[in-house]
Amino acid sequence: MATVLNLLIFICTVCCTLTCFRREGTWDVRQGRKVLRFFTLLSNIFSALASLLAALLILAGHLPAWAWLLHYIATASVTVTLVTVMVYLGPAAGYKAMLAGRDLYFHLIGPLLAVISFCFFERWYPMPFPLALTGMLPVIIYGAVYLRKVVFCPEERRWDDFYGYNRNGRWALSFAAMMMEAFLISLLLWGLCRIG
Repeated sequence: MATVLNLLIFICTVCCTLTCFRREGTWDVRQGRKVLRFFTLLSNIFSALASLLAALLILAGHLPAWAWLLHYIATASVTVTLVTVMVYLGPAAGYKAMLAGRDLYFHLIGPLLAVISFCFFERWYPMPFPLALTGMLPVIIYGAVYLRKVVFCPEERRWDDFYGYNRNGRWALSFAAMMMEAFLISLLLWGLCRIG
């Protein structure tokens, strides 16, 4: 079952990602590169690659601990996407917009498939709690890049504050909130892995 789910995640993510590089019926690489700034897309691509690796290694007969841990970190990253949309972006921008078209997969279906696959069908190794904290790494890394590009970067190299985390200059509060979210999600996934 893990192999099927992981291959499904990879195939669906590739198909949805390719649509990001098309506009008005033609390929638009510039448009595709622009959306690669979003944590949503990056986390789903990370999840897809980790899922493909896990599926291939399972088919080969052995999923090593490092690949299992990588898959866990990727699962944590897409779970952050899911929770952020449901708790913050959905109420702010509207759930209809957040769950329309390919975003239904990126924001909901893909993350749920990753959680189900990893937590219920891939209990290959014990998960000590300190190891569970590695699930925070994608948020820490992306958070640092976002801060640099949105808050501290020179004007000509800046990103727009597309997530609204620096609204009214409250970037420190937003950064702390995202770190807490990543911690709680790591705690949740650690707990799910220990059920049964």
